[in-house]
Amino acid sequence: MSATAHNLDLMPPPVVKTIGRRSLIVGVVFSVAGVALAFSRPQEFFSAYLLSFMIWLGVTLGSMAILMLRHLTKGGWGMVIRRILGAAMRSVPLMTLLFVPILFGLPKLYIWARPLDLVQDKHLREHLEQITQSYLNPRGFIIRAVIYFAIWNLLSFVLTRWSMQQDHPGGRDNTPRFKAVSGPGLILYGFTVSFAAIDWVMSLDPSWISTIYGLIILIGQVLSAMCFAVVIERILFRYRPMSELLKPEHVHDQGKLMLAFLMVWAYFSFSQWLIIWAGNLPEEITWYMTRLHGGWEYVGLFLVIFGFSVPFTLLLSRRFKRDVTQLVWLAVWLLLVRYVDLFWIIQPNFSKTLTLTLAGVVVPVAMGGLWLAYFCRNLAALPLVPAYDAFAAEVLEPAEGHAAH
Repeated sequence: MSATAHNLDLMPPPVVKTIGRRSLIVGVVFSVAGVALAFSRPQEFFSAYLLSFMIWLGVTLGSMAILMLRHLTKGGWGMVIRRILGAAMRSVPLMTLLFVPILFGLPKLYIWARPLDLVQDKHLREHLEQITQSYLNPRGFIIRAVIYFAIWNLLSFVLTRWSMQQDHPGGRDNTPRFKAVSGPGLILYGFTVSFAAIDWVMSLDPSWISTIYGLIILIGQVLSAMCFAVVIERILFRYRPMSELLKPEHVHDQGKLMLAFLMVWAYFSFSQWLIIWAGNLPEEITWYMTRLHGGWEYVGLFLVIFGFSVPFTLLLSRRFKRDVTQLVWLAVWLLLVRYVDLFWIIQPNFSKTLTLTLAGVVVPVAMGGLWLAYFCRNLAALPLVPAYDAFAAEVLEPAEGHAAH
């Protein structure tokens, strides 16, 4: 193993730092515009900020989930993107910091955070009086957020520390430790993301509930993380060492996972719609009635056709899934679809008619630029493959033979 690591430089190519610098410039420039919007259009800013936060938090936590899944299942598909997933996962501290502005915007975002005297609907006011005492109140909101981020940061720290130990010879085999943490870690991930989705997104409309809502957000995060990993993998494939490490079978497995996550997302989304529509209860159908009028119905139709049907058809092709130069375009498209999906989920709470605000474009780009800069910093810090991992031979030995040839 050490010979392999010696023959093939496993450090990321310089293009990673170049992308990071350019992303930082974009992030800073758009952040200045975002701050201006925060003062001039605070309502638009905070709704766009929540949307942006959920997008980039999804890539961060979804990467953590896939990384833990890889530790449980092993396989070369996960080894070649393991450090990509790890770099995204290590952005949890950044997302913790970026959560703070949401606390300042609570009254702008959530009706339950406003004085109840301002709520004109009597039934809604009575409902809020009950729920704000037991669950939805600023103090509970902050305490639960602290717990979520504490768990996510702890998992990221532990997985990263053990992973770094596998970059040096003579280190212990951490495979059993990874497995012991990843199983409970995935359970914790499921619970914390589900409750965070309830607190941060579903409570935008406190009169409506869905028991499958958290799972829809969760599977969307995992899908976006896998697509992001494929995009970064394709960029790195132009350079060594990724050009030596990545094989069609790895891409094929990643494509199959994209297909599986896409199908589960569609299943959860359709199940929620079917159950609520079949029940036809006034307190449950309001969420969909809002999104089936005012132009939002076209966004929903777009998600059905171009967010599921077309990608699903493409991913059925074995040849398509084995070619990273083709798969990457679908990955980029699905990342854009994730934006549209979250936009369709969040924005109708603030506008009954389809509206794309300036903040809805500026703020996601600003946060994305900062996030990508931080991600590239993380990615450039470690080799692309932990050379002394017990399962690294599956990726490194073929690369060594190819390099020697």
